[in-house]
Amino acid sequence: MSKVAQAEVRALNIQLANLRQQLTSLNAAIEVYDAKDIEQGAIITNLSERLNTALASKVAELNQFRSDFFGRLRQALGERNDIRIQGDRFIFQSEVLFSSGSATLGIVGQQEMTKLADTLSSIIETIPNDVDWVLRIDGHTDVLPIRTVQFPSNWDLSAARSLSVLKYLISRGVPADRLAATGFGQFHPLDPSDTQDAYRRNRRIEMRLDQK
Repeated sequence: MSKVAQAEVRALNIQLANLRQQLTSLNAAIEVYDAKDIEQGAIITNLSERLNTALASKVAELNQFRSDFFGRLRQALGERNDIRIQGDRFIFQSEVLFSSGSATLGIVGQQEMTKLADTLSSIIETIPNDVDWVLRIDGHTDVLPIRTVQFPSNWDLSAARSLSVLKYLISRGVPADRLAATGFGQFHPLDPSDTQDAYRRNRRIEMRLDQK
C-alpha cells in the first residue's frame, strides 16, 4: 500500500473514531432527555390525577347541595301538577308564574319564587366558597308566535320572563353573582306535538344548580 493510501486510511479511521464518539455522546444525551421526559411525564400524570380528583370532589359536593336544594324545595312547594322535577331541573309552568303574554310575576308566581329564594338562602351558607355554583334560570315558550311592541318575538318573551324571575330572586336576597338568566324561545320544546297540552307544557321556566 502506498504512503498516500496509508495516510487516507489513517484519516478515515480518525474520522470514524470521531463519529463513534459523537454517536456515543448523542446516545447518552438522548438517554438523559428520555429520563427527563419520563420524570416530567410522571409529574404531569400526577398533577393531572390530583386535578381530576379535586374536580371530582367539587362535582360531588355540588351534586350533594343540588340534591339537598331540590329535596327542600320539593317539600316547600308541595305536590303540584304544574311544578315538576325532570332530571336535575325544576320546571315551573309559565301559567303558575305569569299571565298570558306577560313577563311580570303574578301574586302566585311571587309566592312560589319566595319559597325558592328562602330554600336557596338556607343552604347557601353551607356551600363551600370554592364550589363555584350558579342557579340557571331558563325561559321557554311554545311555538305560537308573539308579536307585540313589548315582545317582538318569542325570544324576547322567554328572556324577559327568565330575567323577571332573576330580579325577583335578587330582591329576596339571593346573590346576583350566583344567578344566570337565559331565553330559549320556542326552540327547546319538551313536547313537539301540535296540541294545546304540548303548548302548555312547553311554556315554562326551568331552574337548575350548575357549575360556572
